[in-house]
Amino acid sequence: MPSVTHDDAPPLADLMPWSVAPPRLGRGWPAAPDPASLKARWDALVKAEGPDRETLFEPTRARTLHSAVGQLPGQSGGTGKLVRASGPCPEPVRVLAAPFDEQWLIPDHRLIDAARPELWRVADGRQVFVVETPDAPPLATSSIPLVRPGRVRPLYRRPGGAEPNLAPGLLEHLGHSPDPVDFLAWALTAIRPDGTVPLTRDRELWARGAELGHRALRLLRRGGERPKLPGGRRPYVRAPLPARPLTVHYDRDEEALHVDGGRISPVPPQAWDFESAPGVRVLEHWFAARTAESAEPGTLAAIRPPAWQQAWTSELLELITVLALLDEVRAEQAELEVTDPVTGSELRAAGILPVPDSARHPATVLDHHEEGPEGQFALL
Repeated sequence: MPSVTHDDAPPLADLMPWSVAPPRLGRGWPAAPDPASLKARWDALVKAEGPDRETLFEPTRARTLHSAVGQLPGQSGGTGKLVRASGPCPEPVRVLAAPFDEQWLIPDHRLIDAARPELWRVADGRQVFVVETPDAPPLATSSIPLVRPGRVRPLYRRPGGAEPNLAPGLLEHLGHSPDPVDFLAWALTAIRPDGTVPLTRDRELWARGAELGHRALRLLRRGGERPKLPGGRRPYVRAPLPARPLTVHYDRDEEALHVDGGRISPVPPQAWDFESAPGVRVLEHWFAARTAESAEPGTLAAIRPPAWQQAWTSELLELITVLALLDEVRAEQAELEVTDPVTGSELRAAGILPVPDSARHPATVLDHHEEGPEGQFALL
């Protein structure tokens, strides 16, 4: 991360003051790398009766088959008690299940111990969720993040990109750009391991840092066209992946990823070595989430695809490219030296910090009704 010549950089927690703990499922089976398995798990649950349904559900203190909860904002999950539930599975949605690992979730409040409805209320195409994780730079995603532990800081406090989750008056004081996304891009570049974000008055330096941050955002959010490696290269499947792969290993000389007898190349060393935490390689963790046989037979989590999914191959090829390019961006970010700083003392003198207490709490969202338990409408 960038070096600085002062110790009065404000923390991200003050600059983006509203944060939420990530959702806590309480049971693993409502999330999976493929949506078809989730629909099969739901079908198995609603076909079971009595004690069998309860055992499959895996009740906790927060959720049982008799829990009465409201609908997740913006989703179609039911609100009747699960003991009487029937019918098709709510359509699964994309979530960030782990760093750089997008999976699927059944968006039903009755299945989730702590769903954090305030996050779902502001989730839309404009939203960017900043995910703080221990021992690693923050992530950014457009999907609901399940990554634990840590904090989630939405860029906007209301749907439609309204009311940025920034210290009031911050953008005007800095004077660089009125766009909250530009500030986020700078923050992703400048943030230090201790969570502080050096700010600068230097317009050229700001523009350079924001440009690097926008490159990181495009890679982290995984939107748009599939990126290419430097020189226009792309990883390809050189030997077909087996139907049920068990092992993965990397050949540095060949720049190849071997998945049992299958082979993918070119895979730059930077992609293979990329870690989401010390000692945790992203590619190994991603592969294990799709191949590990850790679920107990007879449980809903044991319902899995019978073979490797073609969609996973496409996701793996994209992930390899994203990791290699993001490693390149982070190396450039680390070389950025922040000068002419805007300090925390200056922001306090200007009345920008500390933020009002209301800025640390969710905004009141009153644009639509939400269905409460047993079909009653909830008032927000």
